[in-house]
Amino acid sequence: MDIFRHEGRAIHFCDQGPPDGAALVFSNSLGTDLRVWEPLLPHLPQGYRILRYDTAGHGLSDLAGRRQIESDAGDLAALMGHVGITRATIVGLSVGGLIAQALWKARPDLIERIVFCDTAHKIGTDDIWNDRIEAIEAGGMEAVCDAALERWFTPGFREGDTAFPLWRSMLLRTHAEGYCDLGRAIRDADFTLDCATLAAPCLCVCGADDGSTPPTLMRDFSQRLPNSTYAEVANCGHLPCVEQPDILAKLIIKFLSGPTDKLSQK
Repeated sequence: MDIFRHEGRAIHFCDQGPPDGAALVFSNSLGTDLRVWEPLLPHLPQGYRILRYDTAGHGLSDLAGRRQIESDAGDLAALMGHVGITRATIVGLSVGGLIAQALWKARPDLIERIVFCDTAHKIGTDDIWNDRIEAIEAGGMEAVCDAALERWFTPGFREGDTAFPLWRSMLLRTHAEGYCDLGRAIRDADFTLDCATLAAPCLCVCGADDGSTPPTLMRDFSQRLPNSTYAEVANCGHLPCVEQPDILAKLIIKFLSGPTDKLSQK
């Protein structure tokens, strides 16, 4: 268990692998913590340096209060500096993808490539986020849990995977205030006008059955990026690192082994 203090707050992180290995930095989704990447890790080759962390208000990281996505990108940049990672491939899941976009705007020097998992330049509408936040404030995480899990996972996974109750518990045990704080930041984030300037090589991966950031949205996002390729994962919802980790790992490995110049489109 590693803790980094930034702006008076504790950020929980896990730094694994050889210090001189190529760095993969993982940023998790709303309602999860760094454990969401654990099913993926066994499928990745040895030799990578892997940095995972809990976004503010999630897992063991302190609340950050009401803020913008840029503040979360500032946390990530500070954490990378703390552990001595000067350049990395960022793997951002859902809001982690928004954080990666904000990090590119502020600190492009830190980014070699980006893997965007089930995210977009703009996620949801004001009404969607306001209604969800209002429901949580009135009834806690239980008020939105089951609907969120339907968007996250396919029916087959929800009904048949023995680990599903653990992911449900992770969401239920997310700090309600932390969820709402980050939900507001997602609501207010819009990187539509910035997509054309994101020059890093990007891989955009989307679950074919994603109910949160569906393939139509993510294909549109990928097409806005100047150096991007798109891949869709069958029998998968919003969390490919959980539902189809072996396939996601193969896509990431292939992407990392490719050139850093212009990628073939979609």
